[in-house]
Amino acid sequence: MEIKFIREFLEEKYYLYNRPEFIETDPVHIPHNYTNKNDIEISAFLVATISWGQRSTIIRNGLELMHLMKDSPYDFIINFGKNDLEMFDNFRHRTFQPEDCKFFLLSLQNIYKNHDGLQNLFEDPVIKGGSVKDSLINFRKVFFEIPHPVRTRKHISSVEKGASAKRLNMFLRWMVRPDRSGIDFGIWKGILPKDLFLPLDVHTGNVSRKLGILTRKQNDWKSVEEVTSSLRKIDPADPVKYDYALFGLGIYEKF
Repeated sequence: MEIKFIREFLEEKYYLYNRPEFIETDPVHIPHNYTNKNDIEISAFLVATISWGQRSTIIRNGLELMHLMKDSPYDFIINFGKNDLEMFDNFRHRTFQPEDCKFFLLSLQNIYKNHDGLQNLFEDPVIKGGSVKDSLINFRKVFFEIPHPVRTRKHISSVEKGASAKRLNMFLRWMVRPDRSGIDFGIWKGILPKDLFLPLDVHTGNVSRKLGILTRKQNDWKSVEEVTSSLRKIDPADPVKYDYALFGLGIYEKF
């Protein structure tokens, strides 16, 4: 398809699906329950982490996780002690088990107490001249710098090993993109929307291939780079806004 047609088509679908009513049926509505920046980013990160499978299940388990944290994610992360982790003995989401959940909380505590929080950890490589890919690599390194279960490493994607890092890229989209409809938060300013990568999954991948903006068959990091490069030709300033259009076309229209 010609780039002009693809741009017009995706713009139409972007305005169709990028609506406030989208929030209630999507995991992003959980961080929208908070107004404090640290509460928003911690809840968003944890919900993004478990965002695979049925969205209703993701939302139910995400709300349960917030309830276990007394609905004050930042205060909990900063102040919890070892005994408090017993509350998470029964929390699980598919292959994300209590052991994984407890380590995530411990790592977040380390990040907020010793690395000035998630925002600093992701933005610092970009501010120093690197890319968002460098941020993803740096984040994973720091996240696992404290003793951890080997099994838990699978829950933070490694772009160095070729993973698409869909959930991390979705989390960054939430944090970085200023959005006129108020779905994405746009509360991090050290990374620009133009530098983000598409949160590639089976739906956005399949639609992208049908549109001809992705040729690679695997949903891996090389595909993320290819399809994001195509989207940057359509909207250089905000390429991943089309995540809504691509996802909506796949989920709702079976495009």
